[in-house]
Amino acid sequence: MADDCGRHDDKQQLAKRVAVAIFGFLIVFAIVVFLVWAILHPTQPHFILQDVTIYAFNLTAPNYLTSNMQITLVSRNPNERIGIYYHKLDVLASYRNQQITLPTLIPRTYQGHQDVTVWSPLLYGNAVPVAPFLEVGLNQDMNAGMVLLNVKAFGQLKWKVGTWISGRYQININCPVYISFTGPTKAIQVGVAMKYQLVQSCSVDISLLN
Repeated sequence: MADDCGRHDDKQQLAKRVAVAIFGFLIVFAIVVFLVWAILHPTQPHFILQDVTIYAFNLTAPNYLTSNMQITLVSRNPNERIGIYYHKLDVLASYRNQQITLPTLIPRTYQGHQDVTVWSPLLYGNAVPVAPFLEVGLNQDMNAGMVLLNVKAFGQLKWKVGTWISGRYQININCPVYISFTGPTKAIQVGVAMKYQLVQSCSVDISLLN
């Protein structure tokens, strides 16, 4: 019986030592990852709305808006040692916070150190009903010759440092753009479309997903 008890105690001690060793390793690993993360301190990517090509932008009775456009969205990773995985990125256009196009999904993309990525998605919304008060405002803006739209992108990204990849972060991008319909404009006619050269900086907000 004494031998059995001794062996049982030895097994317990061994299990405790293994558990302590594993726990200690995890703590050291977490500290190393935190220190690397703190030293590298990733800078959020820079986004620019380079141009917008308008194929259709028509308001019809009673309050339906049809819009069809192609944008060029440019992203630059300013980090020298950190890559970025864009796992999901949807792009849409809005007017006074109302969505006026369907979201267009950008394919998954890896952006290397200090790389520049260019996307040119099509945004479209056919006969999208707008709120009556927005219809009044949009009519006024179009008659005045200038409409403020917002091209928005939202999705998820991960940071990559060496072989380590972070958890997912939420990214929200907002690019305001003024579209001029009358008078002198910077637009270039491309067939039946009007192309607006912008080079407009976008705001970027990144937060950790729960």
